[in-house]
Amino acid sequence: MDFGGDDEIRFERLGRAGVVTLTRPQALNALTHRMIKALDKALTAWEQEPGVDVVVIKAEGRAFSAGGDILHVYETGRAGKPPVEFFADEYRLNARINGYKKPYLALIDGIVMGGGVGISFHGSHRVMTENAQFAMPEVGIGFFPDVGASHLLPDLGGSFGMYLALTGNRIRYGDALWSGLATHTIKAEDQAGFLDRLVLTGDPESVLRGFFVQARRETDRPVLEAIARHFAQPSLADVIHSLDRAAGSDAFAEKTLATILTRSPTSLRVAWRQISAGLTLPMDACMKMEFRILNRMLAGHDFYEGIRAAIIDKGSRPQWRPATLDAVSNADVDAYFASLDERELQLWAR
Repeated sequence: MDFGGDDEIRFERLGRAGVVTLTRPQALNALTHRMIKALDKALTAWEQEPGVDVVVIKAEGRAFSAGGDILHVYETGRAGKPPVEFFADEYRLNARINGYKKPYLALIDGIVMGGGVGISFHGSHRVMTENAQFAMPEVGIGFFPDVGASHLLPDLGGSFGMYLALTGNRIRYGDALWSGLATHTIKAEDQAGFLDRLVLTGDPESVLRGFFVQARRETDRPVLEAIARHFAQPSLADVIHSLDRAAGSDAFAEKTLATILTRSPTSLRVAWRQISAGLTLPMDACMKMEFRILNRMLAGHDFYEGIRAAIIDKGSRPQWRPATLDAVSNADVDAYFASLDERELQLWAR
């Protein structure tokens, strides 16, 4: 089936399922604008098609999706033409998936980060194998956890979502399952059999009962308690202070504080407010908020500096501006959340 994705994304009608496969394994299935638009067209068509009972999204290669095509964003932004429409369509797609009227099952076998999270974790079924790793690492490149992270992460108990947002740390499938990010875990070797059964029946719940394998949580209880204690503080400054107080005698606090202090101060301040605000906002409002932040990030300094350090001049140290958390004022943060007036994100009718 052709929804305009060329050789980057494949669409198939198999039995009772519409099956989407990301086909850019050499680029870790980084999302392009073409892929975003094609996936949206497929979802629109399949939502109305009586023969499709479930939509499945999976990927070729060792990554589900490592995010958006960030180098393209860097190059166009530096040329003075930031791809705002790419993000607008991506955020609309994230909101569409969140409200999709049929079961939407992501089969995740490998790395899933950034934009890859946006096209998988807003669906009804998030199925991960032992090869899966989840991260929202944006604060490390001077960006912010977008693609609906402000809707996804606040719901995780024990301040685990705030911890993931402010550190950008990776977690494995056990932590994803127990935190609520994943809904199910299966063995990697069972994927083909699982998919065969799913397309035959179109019923993810009954099929998952036969393939579900309980995954043990990788993070032990003392660390989970430390995360809850430090990241439940009423402000970012209090989080930092709490970690700093414990760092002398607590290896977790010391390591976590060191990680956070390498991140963009602006990104940290924005992410803190974004995730805090998302706790009381519906998905559509979160996407509109993130679009406001996005426009200001693409017009700023730290995102381009973060990509330069991570990708262009690999391994170099980013020079954040401002360089410290104290130098980022409340007014600076407020500006990221201010209305865009006529440029506000318009979501597709569902």
